[in-house]
Amino acid sequence: MKPTIILPFYLKLGMVLLSLIALFYVAILGKGILAPMIFALLSATLLLPVAGYLETKCKFPRSLAAVCAVLLLVICIAAVFYVVLSQINGVAGDLPQLKIQVRSTLTDLQNWITAKFHVEIIRQNSYMTNTLSQLLNSGPSIVGATLRSVMSNLIFFLFVMIDSFFLLYYRRLLVKFLVAVFREENSKTVYAIIAQIQSRIKQYVQGLLLEMIIVSTVCCLALWILGIKYFILLGLLTGLLNLLPYIGIFISLLLSIIVTVATAGAGHVLLLIATLFGIHLLDANLLLPLIVGAKVRLNALITILGVIVGGSIWGITGAFLAIPVIAITKIICERIDSLKPWSILLGDERDEKQPLPLKTKIKEDKLIKPITT
Repeated sequence: MKPTIILPFYLKLGMVLLSLIALFYVAILGKGILAPMIFALLSATLLLPVAGYLETKCKFPRSLAAVCAVLLLVICIAAVFYVVLSQINGVAGDLPQLKIQVRSTLTDLQNWITAKFHVEIIRQNSYMTNTLSQLLNSGPSIVGATLRSVMSNLIFFLFVMIDSFFLLYYRRLLVKFLVAVFREENSKTVYAIIAQIQSRIKQYVQGLLLEMIIVSTVCCLALWILGIKYFILLGLLTGLLNLLPYIGIFISLLLSIIVTVATAGAGHVLLLIATLFGIHLLDANLLLPLIVGAKVRLNALITILGVIVGGSIWGITGAFLAIPVIAITKIICERIDSLKPWSILLGDERDEKQPLPLKTKIKEDKLIKPITT
């Protein structure tokens, strides 16, 4: 029997703090490597049934099945962007009319500011002229930063697709490695963790996609009823930006207000704001708990803190990846005795009603099956 070493509380606390500091430091330094890998893990988990079907039913080689699954994802993403760009081209065709509407709206806004705040139109024009001159002076830098951002996003997307292919191709090897890292008596627990992570991530991604489709459809219908022009474009952008938790709604609201003011005038802005906030409340209190929240089983406090911390570390990418990363962490903590209190902190009240067993008495072949197919 090996003697049990009991460390004082302050030593445990110090080690936990040092581990957290080191973890966040590595995350900041390794953003260029870790972020594409996590996105690739999400996409590979979503594409795993497709690759398994092509291998087992269509008798495709594993490499060809992985390539076809990744290409299918690329085609779906390209189709969405094609629809959005086609709508943007429609907006570009109405630019002369939009300019007239914007000038009329600006004139009405200037008259309202003059009447309410007693700021003369000449002073307002001088402010606008100075602002425009500053923007024009910084124009080359803005264009350069935009081009760099577009190129970096394209490279990021390329790395995600490449990593997704290799994760699909080497998935059996990766599972064997993870099992071999731990002791043999823990192999069943490792298999259970891998199977549960795979199932939870797939359900989470599918829930996000379903939520995006529902929000886009409802938003398009609501804006069409209100008589807002380009309702399809605004509805699609609202659904896409809704994937960013707690941030996307404000970005989509700002874009929708700009387009509405330019096309329908300022009178429709209040109706637009009320409609989008109503859709957001419906999504946050009904769709998100039923479709997405039930998949990850995280409490709202941890979700908000995770989004804030992820956004402060990796920006928008971190805000999007925070929830699946915390969900994976919670699954791991549920299966390890020493980390079980952390799973209680991350979970919600449903976990107390349906506690997960520490040891799963399932044969290994049943746990491997959803991973390898």
